[in-house]
Amino acid sequence: MLLLYLGLAGLSLLIWVFLLLTWGNFWRCDQFLANSVTNLAVYPSVAVIIPARDEADVLDQSLPSLLQQDYPGKLRVILIDDQSTDGTGQVAQTVAAKLGKTERLQVIAGQPLPVGWSGKLWAVEQGWRQIQQSDSPPDYVLLTDADIAHGDQTLKELVHKAETEKLALVSLMVMLRCESGWEKFLIPAFIFFFQKLYPFPWVNNPARKMAAAAGGCILIRRRALTAIGGIGALKEALIDDCTLAQKVKALNLPIWLGLSRNNWSLRPYDRLETIWNMVARTAYTQLNYNPLLLLGTLVGMSLVYLMAPLAVLLGVIWGNPYLISVGALTWGLMAIAYWPTLKLYGRSPFWGLALPLIALLYNLMTLDSAWRHWRGQGGGWKGRVYPQVSD
Repeated sequence: MLLLYLGLAGLSLLIWVFLLLTWGNFWRCDQFLANSVTNLAVYPSVAVIIPARDEADVLDQSLPSLLQQDYPGKLRVILIDDQSTDGTGQVAQTVAAKLGKTERLQVIAGQPLPVGWSGKLWAVEQGWRQIQQSDSPPDYVLLTDADIAHGDQTLKELVHKAETEKLALVSLMVMLRCESGWEKFLIPAFIFFFQKLYPFPWVNNPARKMAAAAGGCILIRRRALTAIGGIGALKEALIDDCTLAQKVKALNLPIWLGLSRNNWSLRPYDRLETIWNMVARTAYTQLNYNPLLLLGTLVGMSLVYLMAPLAVLLGVIWGNPYLISVGALTWGLMAIAYWPTLKLYGRSPFWGLALPLIALLYNLMTLDSAWRHWRGQGGGWKGRVYPQVSD
């Protein structure tokens, strides 16, 4: 039995050495937009599409950040009021009027959800159709959420990145709220796991097939979006952001995904339940609804994250210094890998020691995601539930 646990602990250690040295430097958290950029000779036109369903409570913070962007080019903001019951559309118009920016904002009353569409994507599709019907369609489309607040230079920085590096898509992983106890405990790990799943340097390497994006902030060339078949090409995707990036990169068009300190989500995740639902909504979708992939993920997560503390505990119980040493070294490497993400969120490096427990909770969320799918609940958006949606 001792040899078995020594072997498993050693394997976990080797995995962490492999991740730190070879897995795209995912853990460094070093992919950021330049804060200061040189001016472009000509700034292309941009249209922003915001799907909004019952978002009246956040629009007074998020919408001004877009309407007041410091952007020299032509900018229009299209907000799709997706059959809200809280006066979202009227609130948006009131905000624009107070700012004197009514000419920049267009509010569209969303149409009923057709069969075969997920709710958010249908809202975005209506904004996309409005753009296509325009006499002067924009050069770029910014896809963002109604609960995202943007820095006043964000659009200029995104466009500069796309124009100077000839990118088809530029996306930012915005800062998630990290104020409550549960947010401080679980949110940085969500960013860490996402980077491990999609190492940003590999996403940004045209020679690699890895592709991903973060739905809170995606700037895409209109021609690139047209080339993949428009929003309709994503139609039923719950993980629409990564699906979009995959389709764009499949056309050999370069993309870029990075982190941001100047764009943030206003959505609170102050209870375990809210974070749990956020993860469980799409975790099993990431695994293509495959039970074998689910089993492999649960076993793999347990080996990678839980073996180290278990080895230390068993080593203490059995009085075996080798088991303690291997477990402690692995645990330490795990904490080192987590530290840059914790630093990004202003957390102490000592929180890295809690990563095994955090991973256990995420494992349970993933299992619950599969359980919801098997019960026909699937994913959802703003009160709508989709039993099974595929990419």
